[in-house]
Amino acid sequence: MGETSVTWWGHSTMWLADAGTTVLTDPVLTNRLAHLRRMAGPAPRLPGPPDAVLLSHLHADHFHLTSLRMVPGHPTLVVPRGSAAFIAKGLGRAAAERVVELSPGDETKVGNVTIRAVKAAHPGDRGPWSNLRSVALGFVVEGTSKTWYAGDTGLFDEMSALGPLDLALIPVGGWGPTLHAHEHLDPEQAAEALRRVRATHAVPVHYGSFWPVGLGRVRQHMFGDPGPAFARFAAEKAPDAQVRVLRQGETLTFRPATPAGDAA
Repeated sequence: MGETSVTWWGHSTMWLADAGTTVLTDPVLTNRLAHLRRMAGPAPRLPGPPDAVLLSHLHADHFHLTSLRMVPGHPTLVVPRGSAAFIAKGLGRAAAERVVELSPGDETKVGNVTIRAVKAAHPGDRGPWSNLRSVALGFVVEGTSKTWYAGDTGLFDEMSALGPLDLALIPVGGWGPTLHAHEHLDPEQAAEALRRVRATHAVPVHYGSFWPVGLGRVRQHMFGDPGPAFARFAAEKAPDAQVRVLRQGETLTFRPATPAGDAA
């Protein structure tokens, strides 16, 4: 049975390698994103072309066209249904031909993994300045392991049906001094999500990387604290899970106890 690895590059950008297939999530490869500045860790250094890029929703800190232009190779772009026209307009027709649109419950095969779109409790629009609308997604990637990348989400009842999992990549914070209730997970809610999905391994993401320019001294505890706080809450709510708080550019590698297809 092969190993699975995940490298966290800050915010929601991760490099997942499973069963000989590589997946990049919500790439933000720059040091600046509109009014946000990378405050921790280096800009991502991708090891090569990924086989697939997963884009969870249209918000610019997850669906970043400049970063998508920087991704090497010609990966499959797995996006929420209704986003293909945005790709075509922003990246060109050739990129649009690599798009696979999914709704919750849909799945696609890339290399040796199956990618299934699942619910996320989060707005799917591009932003208040845009008429572009879609649905926000999470993804379950199944190869040797079964990995849930939550995207951006609040808690929802159907989370329990996602487990058991080998790995959960769970958002635990945000990029500013406030979090919108019911649309994001704070560290304690993220630990509850981990309890529901029954994951063997968990990595906290979506925190501690970007912060609004000029607000570096505002509520600094919301910048770096969410990951360690999640680990503390998880020890209470999901004591059987192995939580790894990664630094930007650090990798978790593990060998799943049971092949994903054999999970009960």
